Amino acid sequence: MMRVAVVNQKGGVGKTTTAINLATALAASGASVLLVDADPQGNASTGLGVDRRARSRSIYDVVLGDASLADATVPTSVPGLSLVPSTAALSGAEVELVGVERRLHRMADALTTDTHDWLLIDCPPSLGLLTMNALVAVERILIPLQAEFFALEGLSQLLATVERVRAGPNPRLGILGILLTMTDRRNRLSEAVAADVRAVMGAQVFDVMVPRNVRLSEAPSHGLPALVYDLRCPGSQAYIALAREVLARAVPENPVRSMA
Repeated sequence: MMRVAVVNQKGGVGKTTTAINLATALAASGASVLLVDADPQGNASTGLGVDRRARSRSIYDVVLGDASLADATVPTSVPGLSLVPSTAALSGAEVELVGVERRLHRMADALTTDTHDWLLIDCPPSLGLLTMNALVAVERILIPLQAEFFALEGLSQLLATVERVRAGPNPRLGILGILLTMTDRRNRLSEAVAADVRAVMGAQVFDVMVPRNVRLSEAPSHGLPALVYDLRCPGSQAYIALAREVLARAVPENPVRSMA
């Protein structure tokens, strides 16, 4: 079993798109996958076609102790992929968790009963208590990084937070990989940023890069992962390649890279 948080404190970098489509590709490989939508915006839930009326229980109820993980888990249209949805109520969890015992461990405690092969957490675009809970609950993080000018600046802030978590509540936390998203090989800046990120982070950067692709943007409006909406589009093919890399890094013969 592997637990992975898809995290970046910056919004609009393809985080939810990555969570949805990687989860779909892993499920297509034959694994059982649980995707936890830990973003109050609930975009992963919407992107998988889970109607808001079907979200009677959510990760909010699980983290606050009002529902079990099993009670909040719902099936999706993708065979092998289940979802713990999000609702707007989750936006209040940041405040409600402040005075709660083991406030950084609430999600980890709630997820102890999970038995899926893969558990992915789609984190909110912040480094608040919900994201901290996710970092404590997982073994690895996957960082979608948009190929733009300030990419490395934001990455350094995130890695500093991860190091603090490693030094405290979750010493086993490491990087599964950094994924360059929204790339455009025709754009010199995009290529330069990709080269800079690889120069700094080395082998921790995935070989595959996710291109800008309109089909990736269209798919959520249909409540479908891009891999279901248009399997042949460049974006879908990139996420299939990502799943292959993720699986290769997860096997014992090729251990996941640590922060060092």
